Amino acid sequence: LNASHASLKEDYEVTGIELDTLAETAQQVEGVLGARMTGAGFAGCAIALVHKDRIKNLEQEVTENYTKKIGYEPSFYHVNIGDGVKSLDIKEG
Repeated sequence: LNASHASLKEDYEVTGIELDTLAETAQQVEGVLGARMTGAGFAGCAIALVHKDRIKNLEQEVTENYTKKIGYEPSFYHVNIGDGVKSLDIKEG
C-alpha cells in the first residue's frame, strides 16, 4: 500500500496535498500496515490497513495533522475484512 501511494504521487502525479496528508500521516501511525489513496485521485479517499486496537490512535493523529495542514477535519469510515472469496453451490430448479 505504501509503495503504491508513493508511485501514484511520484510517477503518476495523481494525488494532491489532501490525499498525501491522509496517506502519509496514516503510514506513520503505529499499528498501520499500509495506507494509500484510492479512487480516481485529485481529492478522493485514502484507505489504511490498521490493527483494530490502533484505530482510535489513527483517527486522532490523522485528524490532528490533516486539520492543521488542510483546514478542516477528515471523515472516517470503518470496514472489516470479510472471509474472502467463496464458492457457492447454486442448484437450478
